[in-house]
Amino acid sequence: MEFLKHTTRNLFFTGKGGVGKTSVACASAVQLADAGQRVLLVSTDPASNLDEVLGTPLQHHPTAIPSIPNLHAMNLDPEQSAADYRERMVGPYRTLLPAAAIASMEEQFSGSCTLEIAAFDEFSRLLGDASATAEFDHVIFDTAPTGHTLRLLTLPSAWSGFMERNTTGTSCLGPLAGLQAQQALYQDTVKALSDPATTTLILVTRAEATAFREAARTSGELLGLGVSNQHLVINAIFRASDIDDKYAMAMQRRSDKAIAEMPQVLQSLPRTSIPLTAGGILGVETLRSLGEVSHADSRCSAAEPELCSSGIKHSELPMSLSAMIDDLAAPGHGVILAMGKGGVGKTTVAAAVAVALAERGLEVHLSTTDPAAHIAAAVAGEAYPNLTVSRIDPAAETAKYSREVMTNAGAGLDASGKALLEEDLRSPCTEEIAVFRAFADAVAEGTNRFVVLDTAPTGHTVLLLDSALAYHREVTRQTSGMPEAVEHLLPRLRDTQFTRVLIVTLPEATPVHEAAQLQRDLRRAQIEPYAWIINNCLSPLHVTDPLLVERQQHEEKYIREVVTEQASRTALIAWQIEPPVGSEKLKRALQAEVTMR
Repeated sequence: MEFLKHTTRNLFFTGKGGVGKTSVACASAVQLADAGQRVLLVSTDPASNLDEVLGTPLQHHPTAIPSIPNLHAMNLDPEQSAADYRERMVGPYRTLLPAAAIASMEEQFSGSCTLEIAAFDEFSRLLGDASATAEFDHVIFDTAPTGHTLRLLTLPSAWSGFMERNTTGTSCLGPLAGLQAQQALYQDTVKALSDPATTTLILVTRAEATAFREAARTSGELLGLGVSNQHLVINAIFRASDIDDKYAMAMQRRSDKAIAEMPQVLQSLPRTSIPLTAGGILGVETLRSLGEVSHADSRCSAAEPELCSSGIKHSELPMSLSAMIDDLAAPGHGVILAMGKGGVGKTTVAAAVAVALAERGLEVHLSTTDPAAHIAAAVAGEAYPNLTVSRIDPAAETAKYSREVMTNAGAGLDASGKALLEEDLRSPCTEEIAVFRAFADAVAEGTNRFVVLDTAPTGHTVLLLDSALAYHREVTRQTSGMPEAVEHLLPRLRDTQFTRVLIVTLPEATPVHEAAQLQRDLRRAQIEPYAWIINNCLSPLHVTDPLLVERQQHEEKYIREVVTEQASRTALIAWQIEPPVGSEKLKRALQAEVTMR
């Protein structure tokens, strides 16, 4: 990989969900460690899967990877970061203040945004405090999906500005003394990110139009933050070796077209291209070879004989998604949530279901809570009878929420009190509260029509659902009561006749295992998934290209795992020759084309 030849101390990987950031970050860490460099690999993703890729259980602190002497890795645990942060803020006062005052402080630090600032606090320590990572030659950050990453990167400036403007000494995070003590560290973090001699920002993408658009948007916004040392990695590029395989040729044509039409801002960046592999990127040996050799001539490994089986019979394959539409439509109204790891196709599934329901004459609202929304592209700007399409826009929702708080809570305040409330509302935490309430409002619409929500990637979604009680505590500081939509949110999500959760995944190790973790999280919240949707499957198709045949055999293991171990209902969507954009192509995706092998 080109960026490893003359690399900076910090490597920062970002990109659209599902493009392979973790794989490329891990491969970079392994290859630098093999070259004798001392490396710390850090995930800031709430839905991190570093453990699985590296084959080592990780903690909230650097953990040695046994098979790679120079490599340590860690996951930034949002819950643990929040607990540590709260104790740093409250602990010094435990013996000085009455119990009631301590309880009040702890309540102030229980807001939904405490998770975010606490995780960022830890991130800043690793990036901005050189002494925290002095034993390492390189620090590699495997970041969360793009929307979360951009928010993370803008926080230093946002929090610094907020602290400079705030004169009250309080915020929705509680006393600002702790934040003010960190201000110098946050400023050092900004300097480290924008110093091209210190940090390289690596934009990971795939040869897909939507991924390139997202990478271009990210590049521009990062340039606006002063992060100019950027490198483009195009991951999983496919080259057909059998010209008679229509699926292989279509896959290559789609890739070539996307690369030829990539945005100009990306074309000017230094670039690394990584070929598509036959199976999942798991284990040290696979990571060592990523980006250096082509896997086009690979064959079934003796270490994984189950991948060389004769294959799943067509009678054993799950049903097409179209077979579920009648059941989904039966209640006549309600909420359908498409959830899963970034990049698995939640937008496609949500759009396909919404169009199918609308064509049955049902009123449908299709929306998204994902900061990197692609709903409009999925429906190709077409107008559909009975279907409305929207996005929960953070800026608009924050402005709306702030106006409402000022109208209600600010009505009885004098000029000084209103100024204090306005100052409090300028904190970055207000956005999280506003977006959460918009999510609750969208769910409430399901009482009289269908609402299909393309949700954010798994970690963000679970944090959103888990924040109900924290939101309640926070919003009641500024208003006289809880909105009806929020009050009834969890009961509605737990009602299997009202809410149907579709867990979307791919027939690969990491997406399936992350989806299984999501299902466990949902069940802990007493939310029972309705079905699993396995997207972009080769198994139903007649492929002859050697690499696609091996990928087809590889995915069968994970289809069986979903069907036999995870899901009560399963539907399958076959890989499509044309991207599923627009009504006709979305319908074809629903049908899950099957050809005899």
